Amino acid sequence: MKKGLVMEGGAMRGMFTSGIIDVLMENNIEFDGAAGVSAGAVFGCNYKSRQIGRGIRYNMKYCTDDRYVSLKSWVTTGNLYGAEFSYHTLPQELDIFDTDTFSKNPMEFYVVCTDLETGRAVYHKCSDGGENDIQWIRASASLPIAARPVHINNRVLSDGGTADSIPVKFMEYKGYDKQVVILTRPKGYVKKQSSMMPVMNMWLKKYPKFLKTMSRRFIQYNRTLAYIEKQEQAGKLLVIRPDFDLKIGKVERNPKELERVYLIGRKKANQELERIKEYLCVS
Repeated sequence: MKKGLVMEGGAMRGMFTSGIIDVLMENNIEFDGAAGVSAGAVFGCNYKSRQIGRGIRYNMKYCTDDRYVSLKSWVTTGNLYGAEFSYHTLPQELDIFDTDTFSKNPMEFYVVCTDLETGRAVYHKCSDGGENDIQWIRASASLPIAARPVHINNRVLSDGGTADSIPVKFMEYKGYDKQVVILTRPKGYVKKQSSMMPVMNMWLKKYPKFLKTMSRRFIQYNRTLAYIEKQEQAGKLLVIRPDFDLKIGKVERNPKELERVYLIGRKKANQELERIKEYLCVS
């Protein structure tokens, strides 16, 4: 039996995920592997580095810092979330990412990106939490228009959620037959086609295959939710989701709002803790 953890993205809905994984780590619940998409990758990497509380801590501390996230950053650099500050200054100097623990932890950690040239999902197994891995994590969370594409190994990469928002089938392919899936939308949510498609078509017209994938994202997302629900009913997946719309924006500069969503995640994890332990066969 291989135990896997899948973490959906959702920008600052990711604080819900952060609350859940902190409770799981506090209760010494371990997985053989994990996959994170976008915010699920940015915050989920703290599971492998075993840094309880890091996700909520630095977000509350720096959410009002223009270097972290601001319109000014977007206008001057093309990145709403400042790339230099978010992926270098912060993890290397201000709230240090524990690459030593990350590299020694045997848990596999995958991030999902979308290749702009092909429109297909690309999966990267992070090994040491170093510069290359950080660039993959950054790429996974690089929302079109809000962030510049990230160039890695002759690929042009963007937000993983475009091609594979919830990579349960990828993890199945990798042999993870016991999966806990963290969703950031409540049960019954149905995605609609993005109202931003006309803008995307102009902004990214040099990447027609990516645009085709994006135009169909809502269809694929809803199909994935239907598959997850079917697997959940069959007892093949355990899903943790919020009970209601978290009502938090893609950008949130109010630390109390970030804490609110984080605490909702913690509460949900504690409510589900015994069920999770039983499902994973841990004490």
